[in-house]
Amino acid sequence: MRVTKSEIEGVVIIDPEIYGDERGWFCEAYSQRRFDEEVAPVRFVQENLSKSRYGVVRGLHYQRGEAAQAKLVSVLAGRVLDVAVDIRKGSPTFGKHVAVELSAENKRQVFIPRGFAHGFAVLSEEAMFQYRCDNPYAPTEERGIAWNDPAIGIDWGIPEEDVILSAKDAKNPLLADVEDLFEL
Repeated sequence: MRVTKSEIEGVVIIDPEIYGDERGWFCEAYSQRRFDEEVAPVRFVQENLSKSRYGVVRGLHYQRGEAAQAKLVSVLAGRVLDVAVDIRKGSPTFGKHVAVELSAENKRQVFIPRGFAHGFAVLSEEAMFQYRCDNPYAPTEERGIAWNDPAIGIDWGIPEEDVILSAKDAKNPLLADVEDLFEL
């Protein structure tokens, strides 16, 4: 795997080595040893899959306190724009984001450490999204930030009129209005 550090400390882009021939292809999608050595010593305890259609924006989500999650995300089918927003108070990159296109074709993964809000937008007709988490889902600790917060300035790659949100995500506050963020 090739590991590329993003412009924000801790967010890492991972490109697996693909071995192909006339039969198809093979890649090592995950190795705990290599991940520990090249990315971060994280133990994933939960793996989630979601299927969404074009225009769906999921996020920006995070869990607070002891329930915070680091995530390793990828796409099994289709194409998404994946976004991580630094919400660590005192960070030199607070409020900045990293956006990476993930697809079944590029097989790219993104590691998002604790202290970041996360979301993605479906750019293809539909997409199957996979994410591993280092902490179980805790509904009472889940929080969100508005997907279209102008202070963050994410270009989701789809027209605003095509965006499909959950009722919960449509009510997320602006980053400036959130009090329970992460301390460095």
